[in-house]
Amino acid sequence: MTQGISEDEIIEQKADSLIAKMSLEEKIGQMTMVRHFDENIANKHLGAIIHTEGPLPGETALEWQNKFEEFQKKALSQTHAIPLFFGVDAVHGQNTFEGATIFPHNIGFGASGNIDLVKKAAEITAIESRATGFHWVFSPCIAIPYNEKWGRVYEAFSESTEVTTQMARASVEGHQGSLTEPTSVMATAKHFIGDGATDYGIEGAETTLDLKEVMERLLPPYRAAIEAGVGAVMTSFNTIQNISMHAHKTLITDTLKNSMGFEGIVVTDWKGYSRFGEHNIINAGIDMVMAVDGDLDDFQQGLKKAVQDSLVAESRINDAVRRILKMKFKMGLFKDPYPSSQLIGSIGSEKHREVAKQAVRESLVLLKNHNNILPLKPEQKIIVVGEFADNSGLQSGGWTIHWQGTEESYKGATTILDGFKEMASDNIIYDKQGLGKYDGDVAVIVVGEKPYAEFFGDVGGEMDMFQLTLTEQHKSYIDTYHNKGIPVVVVLISGRPLIVTDEIEKSNAFVAAWLPGSEGDGIAEVLFGKHDFKGKLPHSWPKSIDDFNGKYGPNFWDKSIEPLYSFGYGLNYNEAL
Repeated sequence: MTQGISEDEIIEQKADSLIAKMSLEEKIGQMTMVRHFDENIANKHLGAIIHTEGPLPGETALEWQNKFEEFQKKALSQTHAIPLFFGVDAVHGQNTFEGATIFPHNIGFGASGNIDLVKKAAEITAIESRATGFHWVFSPCIAIPYNEKWGRVYEAFSESTEVTTQMARASVEGHQGSLTEPTSVMATAKHFIGDGATDYGIEGAETTLDLKEVMERLLPPYRAAIEAGVGAVMTSFNTIQNISMHAHKTLITDTLKNSMGFEGIVVTDWKGYSRFGEHNIINAGIDMVMAVDGDLDDFQQGLKKAVQDSLVAESRINDAVRRILKMKFKMGLFKDPYPSSQLIGSIGSEKHREVAKQAVRESLVLLKNHNNILPLKPEQKIIVVGEFADNSGLQSGGWTIHWQGTEESYKGATTILDGFKEMASDNIIYDKQGLGKYDGDVAVIVVGEKPYAEFFGDVGGEMDMFQLTLTEQHKSYIDTYHNKGIPVVVVLISGRPLIVTDEIEKSNAFVAAWLPGSEGDGIAEVLFGKHDFKGKLPHSWPKSIDDFNGKYGPNFWDKSIEPLYSFGYGLNYNEAL
């Protein structure tokens, strides 16, 4: 280090020196993120590539690395040899790679209350992401959901600002480390801001909270993320004050960058340029654009013309590019731009999976345990019921292997039924269709929501494919065994609290298991008493559909709606109810 000059100052000097040599086209290229393209890396001067739903880079992790190395070499062959960022939606593990460790979704971590575990999971996600060729993850989601109708409730930690703030900091620290390590990735705090607090829980709708409420309730997790050094912030689809958040200069530039001191990259969400104001989003403070699905030429040519017509100042372009280059320098990509094959062996390792299994165990919330029917005993004849019990895809939710998740089991995972067979193999009967043909001492009925992601999961939204109650088929599983007089233990797999008041009444025990990810066998370890229940509700639990007559569902700060179970509720084996 040069005497009297800090590392940050040296990096800034390097970035400014590079910017001084770049053409306008090259600068706009650095502001461009595309997906699944390699023919444009050189001639469009691209700054980043996002991998998401679509063609896979290969079958094995080494093939993924080789593909990204090929892309990187094309970028480095250009005049200024600026490396690419490779980004991925690794929101509960490196969930796009089959065989990786898949953690419970964030709602499960919110239930665990374990800050250290959040950090460990993020560290593992970073390692497995780097092992598959990435250095940027679009995580954590630090939204604060106000309505269970929102299809992304499970991506967030809790309705509590305090819990979310603590977990946001831990997640950023875990993902990023010092940012210079070969096992670190750049984290992204998202979605700025108000994404989970839209009216009626509709993705991308208006957030009518006033700015004072936004500052007090929604901003603290972002402050914590910035204090932890988060490298990127992603803007959200919603509007505030009837202004698209992508174009909200007051909140992006004045608040996030100037008042809060964020020095990293502000990146759009999907097709942010064409959807939310074109060059106006750049003036608002956007630094990098997901120019995907036909947006590439429109963005690059449109922004160039806007600069030439003095609609966007080149100083704003320089600021955006400086932020991007500084993060590439901080991560050491100019010195070491290629992935390391030495990390491949860590993907889905036993050590990593044990942390994920611990997260499963600690996320479970016991809502009812009448007459201490739990813990189960290995000598009991136990009927495990329902297709969700033996399907790792169904138990993992959206953003698992595919954007909308998968309804098939995937490589490396264990199912809930696997765990029961491990604990009591000789006394387990599996009734996949819930036909009730078997007799036993107890029926463990696994029910829940099929996988969904983003607006596909909204209740009453654009797609309106889901509801806040169980399907009639899953209700029938419970009714069948309840009517047979066999004690019923219900395990609910869901991305949010559902209206299950009647089902809880019919059950002897009821467990909220959220979306446990790849280590489904961890559930049985708790139900058999090998570990106690530790989880507490990260959300107030609704009692009826009437709880959703207004803009929001039940929340602990809103006393006008009395929930069935309050925020923070959760039993253990010393308590029966």
